[in-house]
Amino acid sequence: MTLATGTSKAADPMELRWDPESIPPFPAIALKALKMMAGTDTSLLELCNLIRSDPAFSTAVLRIANSPLVAFSKEVTSVLQASMLLGFTRLRGLVITVGLKAYLRNSLTPLTQSCWSHSVACAIIAERSAQWSSLDKDFAYTAGIMHDIGRVALATLMSGSYALVIERGADQPADLLQSEREFCGIDHCQAGRSLIALWNLPDAFLGITAGHHEPGAQPTGTASLIPPSCELADALGFAVIRCRSPRSYAEIIGAFPASARKHFPAMPNS
Repeated sequence: MTLATGTSKAADPMELRWDPESIPPFPAIALKALKMMAGTDTSLLELCNLIRSDPAFSTAVLRIANSPLVAFSKEVTSVLQASMLLGFTRLRGLVITVGLKAYLRNSLTPLTQSCWSHSVACAIIAERSAQWSSLDKDFAYTAGIMHDIGRVALATLMSGSYALVIERGADQPADLLQSEREFCGIDHCQAGRSLIALWNLPDAFLGITAGHHEPGAQPTGTASLIPPSCELADALGFAVIRCRSPRSYAEIIGAFPASARKHFPAMPNS
């Protein structure tokens, strides 16, 4: 999904100062879920109680639990029942997804809608790749959902400045980061790292948000799936800003583990 902008406009000078404290707070329930990296029965009950305390999250969880996507054999009528049926890791991922969607809804624009589509596409690709590679698919999905939180923040806090980034476009991801630094004073990878630190989230998210466009970075394990998943999401049409000279589909697929590569089609449209 390539975002097209209208006529050029100057950025508001007041937008050029990055201040994570002025970013709208991420939903507390989703933050709590992000901090719960180790699932136990106690944390499942704790998360369940948190969800039940918020009508919006309760409604969203019940709606998804009763959807064809989950396909339980009987109707799910309570958050506790949904929690027990879904399990901790699946419930946590669901809460984080609902949280990001709610976060974006508060400032819904074509740009934030594009950010949402890209993040979900990246999360699904990372989750499937992790499953094929015997890695942590739940963490892969969560990391995919959160990897571009810095871009979401820039689009929310500095919409005028970010419109100029989009209008300029980019040949390579490095060009995009340079444009963000020029127009916003910070790039979305740096902004993501800043937010992860501010929200006191697990260190695993620091490298994922800060390094998914870093050419020399060599993440290991599940984290290694996020950079190619991000690129593949772009290649499949879910780009926030489409690079003019992207890597080929074959090059992107080659960055995944061999156990995952064999599951991808030879061509993107096949």
